[in-house]
Amino acid sequence: MQRGNVKSQDLFCRTDIKALAESIKASEPVITESVMDQLVETLQKLQAKVCNVDVKRYYKHKTLKTHLLPLTNIAFDKLGKRCLTGSYDRTCKVWDIDSGKELLTLEGHKNVVYAVSFNNPTSDKIVTGSFDKTASIWCSRTGHCLLTLWGHDGEVVVAKFSPTQNKVATGSLDATSRIFNLATGQELGVLKGHTAEVIALHYNDDGNQIITGSFDGTVSVWDTRTFTRVCALIGHRSELSNCLYNFDCTLIASSSMDKTAKVWDSRRTDACLATLLGHDDEVLDLTFDNKGKKLATASSDTTARVWDASTDFRELAVMQGHREEVSKGEFI
Repeated sequence: MQRGNVKSQDLFCRTDIKALAESIKASEPVITESVMDQLVETLQKLQAKVCNVDVKRYYKHKTLKTHLLPLTNIAFDKLGKRCLTGSYDRTCKVWDIDSGKELLTLEGHKNVVYAVSFNNPTSDKIVTGSFDKTASIWCSRTGHCLLTLWGHDGEVVVAKFSPTQNKVATGSLDATSRIFNLATGQELGVLKGHTAEVIALHYNDDGNQIITGSFDGTVSVWDTRTFTRVCALIGHRSELSNCLYNFDCTLIASSSMDKTAKVWDSRRTDACLATLLGHDDEVLDLTFDNKGKKLATASSDTTARVWDASTDFRELAVMQGHREEVSKGEFI
C-alpha cells in the first residue's frame, strides 16, 4: 500500500493480464487468492478500454450556452457528469454534461466569480471564490448557499477543498491564503509571508501541506496544522503563473513569466532539480501527466512543450501550430 492505495503498474494492449495480476498479488498483501478472479476480470476490462481506438477519438459533445458575460473557470465533478462554470456575471452555474442542461445557478456573490471547485470525490459541495473578497460553500444538489467565508482584504482567485473534505483553503490578491473549517465557516488560520498576490494553491495528498504560488516570484510550502511556512522556493526572476504537485507529491513544479518552469524536490525543499529552458516568452501554465513522469508547459510564444519529469528533465516535444498564446494544457 502507498498512502492507502495499491501502487500503480503499467497496462498496455500487449500486457499479459494473468502475469500482471500475479505481479500485483506478489507486491501487495491486500491482494489474496480469493480476489484473483475479480482482479483479472477488472484488468481485462481496463485493457479493453486502453486498446479501444474509438475512445481516443474526440468529438464535440455539447456546446453549453452558459453566461452572458465571459467565463472565468470551469471544473468537473469526479465522475465527469457535471460541470461548473464561473463568470463575470457574478454567478456560478452547474451543468449536466450528457444533456447540456443547466441544473443550477448559484447566485449571491457581489462581483466576478473567479474560482470554482467540487469537493471531489463526493462532489456534494461546491466552493466559489469571488472578486467580492469572499468564498462561498454551496450544496451541489439544491444550490443553497451553506456558508460564506469572510476575512480576505482582496479578491479571492483560488479556492480548494482539503483531501479530508473538512477544510477549505483560499488564496487572494491580498497576498494571503486562509484556511476555514468547512462545517462552521470559522477561519482556522492565515498563511502570511508572500509579498504579492497569491494566484495558485494546492494541497498535498494527505492535506498536511499546502503550496502557494505568488506574483512575488516564489512558491511557499505551508504546514496546515500550525499555519506556518515550512520554506520558500526561490529562483524565478518574475511572477509565477502556476505551481502544483505531481501525482505522489514528491515533486513541485512552477511556471513563471520569466519564460521558464522549474521542478523542485518536495522532500528537499532547498533543491531546485531543474530549470526548463526553451520557451521564448512567458510560461502561462503547466501540468503533470497522471503518473508524474511527464510535464507539459504552455506559453505566450504560441507553443506547448513536453518534458521528462522522471529522470533528466529533457525536452521531449515541441507542439507548434497555434497562432496566439497557449494559455492552458492538459494530458488526456
